[in-house]
Amino acid sequence: MNDPDYTKIGIEVNNTIALSTKLNASQNVNETREILSKIIGSPVDASTTLFTPFYTNYGKNISLGKNVFINHACSFLDLGGITIEDDVMIGPRVSITSENHPTDIKTRKTMVPSSVLIKRNVWIGASATILPGVTVGENSVVAAGALVNKDVPPNTVVAGIPAKVIKHLDN
Repeated sequence: MNDPDYTKIGIEVNNTIALSTKLNASQNVNETREILSKIIGSPVDASTTLFTPFYTNYGKNISLGKNVFINHACSFLDLGGITIEDDVMIGPRVSITSENHPTDIKTRKTMVPSSVLIKRNVWIGASATILPGVTVGENSVVAAGALVNKDVPPNTVVAGIPAKVIKHLDN
């Protein structure tokens, strides 16, 4: 806990909490986009839409492409990094986490970051969960309620707990 990086992250987390309160109180799409830009530390394209409430613990490790739609009540834990490419649709109550912890009791409080990549033209259905280290391939669909713990091949539909390929899509 005396690690200087931990202190820096803690300060940024507090800033994100304050900005998130403003974000989730906003009733203006442009203001929401402006506050989200401050949270993630880079401009959010005008083609991107976020419906609040939205939750993130850090924010600075989120990268958003163009024409991204994020529905209400989504939660992004981004200390490991979350990249969302262009033309992605994210349904309500989706959780994307790039953070984990070891199962060993002695090291369990240690953070294990592992980035998440959502490729172009992906649709993530309501209440799906994307776990650390996952890449969701281009043009894929993650069905509502799916738990994605492994990479999703391009041009597929995955569903279930854990998510499995249930269909291959034509380009």
